[in-house]
This record gives sequence, C-alpha cells and structure tokens, in this order.
Amino acid sequence: MRHPRPGSDGGLPASLPMGTADIAYHLAMEGRPLPAGFLFGFSGRAPTLDAVRARVAERAHRIPALRYRIDRRSRTFSRVERIDVEQHVHEAWLPGDDDGSGAGRLMLSRPMGGDGRPPWDLWLVHGPTGGHSLCYRTDHTFQDGVGAAHTARALLDDDPAGGPPAHHRGLPAPGGLAGAVGDVAASFRRTAKPAFDVPVRGRTDMCQAVVPVARLRAVARAHGASVNDVFLAAYAHAVGTWHRKSTGCAHPPLPVALPMSVRGPGEECSPGNRLVVARVLLPCDAPSPWHALRRVVARTGALRTSRQREALRLMLTAGPRAVGARVGTRMVNGRSVAGPVSSVNFGSALVHQGNAARRAVVYSGLGAGIRCLTTLTSQHDTACFAVIHDEALSTAGELPDLWLAALLELERP
Repeated sequence: MRHPRPGSDGGLPASLPMGTADIAYHLAMEGRPLPAGFLFGFSGRAPTLDAVRARVAERAHRIPALRYRIDRRSRTFSRVERIDVEQHVHEAWLPGDDDGSGAGRLMLSRPMGGDGRPPWDLWLVHGPTGGHSLCYRTDHTFQDGVGAAHTARALLDDDPAGGPPAHHRGLPAPGGLAGAVGDVAASFRRTAKPAFDVPVRGRTDMCQAVVPVARLRAVARAHGASVNDVFLAAYAHAVGTWHRKSTGCAHPPLPVALPMSVRGPGEECSPGNRLVVARVLLPCDAPSPWHALRRVVARTGALRTSRQREALRLMLTAGPRAVGARVGTRMVNGRSVAGPVSSVNFGSALVHQGNAARRAVVYSGLGAGIRCLTTLTSQHDTACFAVIHDEALSTAGELPDLWLAALLELERP
C-alpha cells in the first residue's frame, strides 16, 4: 500500500500465514525478536514527543504492517483492533552521539516489546547540539528492509509517496535456475572467511561513514557499473586491506548473502518479508579496487541476466514453507557466510514536520552466528555506509575509513 487510505483498515484479514522468509527468520532466531528498521538523522529543532505521537496516532491504523502481531505458535500474523500509541512511541537522549551511530546502537540493544503487541516501535532520539533522530524499529521476522522503508515513509513523511521501486516478477532464465541451485549447494560447504571466523560474543556495535551519492554514481558511470557494484567492490577491498593489516596475508574471496527484494506493486506496506538472497563471493583478494569492481560487475551482471532473483523466489516458495525456510536458514548463517551485505535506495529525503532528514540508515541486529552486517542506504543526495558487527570483531571500526579509501582510489583516473 503506497498511499494508506482512510478506512482501509476494515478490509484487513484477521490473520495471515507467515511466508517462507518469515519462518526462516523465526527458526534462525529460535523465536527471539531480531530488531531491524530505519534510522533518519535530522539537524535543527526536534519535534516534541507529543507531536510525533500525534502523527503516529493519525496514520498507524491505516498501515497494514503496523496492525499485526506475531503468533509464533501458529506461525501466523494476527490483526489487532487497537494501537496504543504511548506503548509504541518513545523518547531518549544521547548527548554524546556525535556521528549518529549511537542511536543505531540504542535501537540494536533495547529489548523489544514481547507482550502481544504489534512488533514495532518508534523512537525520538535527541543528540548533541540540537541534532535528533527518528528511528523506526520492527522485528525482522515480520518485515524486511524495503518494507520497513515504505512503512517508515507512510508513517512519518509529510508527503508519504515514493520509496524503493517495486519488483516486477518474471520468469528465470535457465542460467538463473542453475545459479540458484549452485548457491544452495554452496551453502552446505564451509568456505574460508578468516577475518570473520571468531567466537561470537553476542554484543553488537555499529560504525558508519557518509558520502555524497554523486561520488558513487560518478564511479559507476566511469566503469559501467551500478552504485551497488561500487559499494560491494569498495567493501571487498576494505576487508582485504583490513585483514592484511592485522595478519600480513591476503584474504580469500568472502562469501556474503546479497538480499534482493521481491516486494511487488501494492505490497509496499504489507506485513512479512518479501526477499530472497543470492550468495556472492566478494573479491577481497583482488590487487586493487579496480580489479575488485570488474569482478563484482561480472557477478552481479550474471545475476541480472539470468534472473536468478526469480529462480530463488520460485525455488523457496514452490514447495512447503518449512522446507523453503530451512533452505533459507542454511544460506544465511555464520557457518556459510560472513553476513548479509545490503543496499537500499530510500529515494527522496524523508520530511517530517517540515524538516528534511540529512541521512538515512537501514539496520538490523545479528543472529544465527552472523558476525557482521554491512549496509548502504541512499537517501536523496547522501549515502550512508554502515557496519553492524559483533564486538568480537574488535577492529571492525576501521572498515568505514578503509571503504572510503577504496572509493577514493576508484575515483582516480
């Protein structure tokens, strides 16, 4: 639902079955919530908590994704009749949060409500010198990043239109089917990822870097690539440099999970995860960012031309949901991949009560033995590179600067 309409809540089903990806998250987390959502950073005067609650009270009942709770025993989403805004909208103060990452850490660390309410909340977080953040948070069992983007815009934006483009389904090419089967088979093999194969501590940290989107687009145009390709290649080189600094050794190609949305038109604010993941080996062993970019472009180009996204969608949904979910948990866990590497283009800047957000960050907690999640979130003219990592990766805070250095090398003629 791109534009929530008054009165549409009356047509919502009383319950909805969990989808394959929803069950996969439920299994991977053993029924525990996995926080995920969007963070928007603002400068200027912050709204009052009452004003934010008034906006939420006006809109929440019209947005399908906010009207359901998770019934884990029956593996369904059950509609609620009433939303108590005061239980969902909160306020916090972080006067020392100079770069905005503290708000993300807060969202990852605060426990989520488990009392039968719909699994979402909204936080107004006050930072230093008048800066503030609005943070939409949900349970990843219930909603993916693209769904969270549309829901956050529908809930908060003065003019809630736009957002990530819808996916238009098609049929896979034979190469896509072969690639999907190959990805599943590869998930049964242990792949070396020495920079990330450390004991999990279970505590999460977050670091980030902000760049103009124009820089990423200029590199992409110069090399016949996409912004996502540039993001992946710079990250691959950053990991290789990071590992070489601490060990003196080259890092082998890094297995990561690349989420791809299959959220179609009319499903923008629907409950549930509508995504598949492809397995990608990032060329951390490439001698330069240029070599890494060429290899990334070849891999993502093959994904597109073979329409592997469609093959994975059909593979995971054609049979029983429980079987597809087990395959999904096999493809995204700390044994088979270092973690997800996700890119979301939010579109035009979120404007809340006349104030345009300066940046946006999509985030998620870690589970299933995953040590690291890396995201690139584009909003209007700004992109935020974020690394959410287990504290066992004690030097992962170096990765944003190394990613920026790799981007600078790609910009050189």
